[in-house]
Amino acid sequence: MIKIENMTLEDYEKIKDNLQKDFDDFWTHTILKSELENEMSKYIVAKENDNIVGFAGIIVLPDDIEITNIVTKKSERKKGIGKLLLEKIIEMSRETKKEFISLEVNEKNEIAINLYKKFNFEKVALRKKYYNGTDDAIIMTRKIM
Repeated sequence: MIKIENMTLEDYEKIKDNLQKDFDDFWTHTILKSELENEMSKYIVAKENDNIVGFAGIIVLPDDIEITNIVTKKSERKKGIGKLLLEKIIEMSRETKKEFISLEVNEKNEIAINLYKKFNFEKVALRKKYYNGTDDAIIMTRKIM
């Protein structure tokens, strides 16, 4: 059974050395640690038998919420973990009383785009060549309430 909990520095220590190998190479472990220490950010982890199988984060901005990432361990993908994390992120966002939640996603990440669409996120903009100077980023948003 998968449990969703607030991410701690202890959780970070468990995944930092294998972050890029087990999850993705989107961030270095030092960037993730600085996000965890940012008072405007909130992170959660998905655990199965105390094994971290995913994590997600938001940053609470003055006007809205931005999802910074939703990541599932490569060996645990296609099991609904991303959906569980997104549901919890939306629930957490409601507590902030902000009106909108936004994210950016690589235009080639069809699995993520389809997940976001299922949760009523809509495409609102495009950032050209945002990822690695080649792939475009799709900006998506939805009302929280």
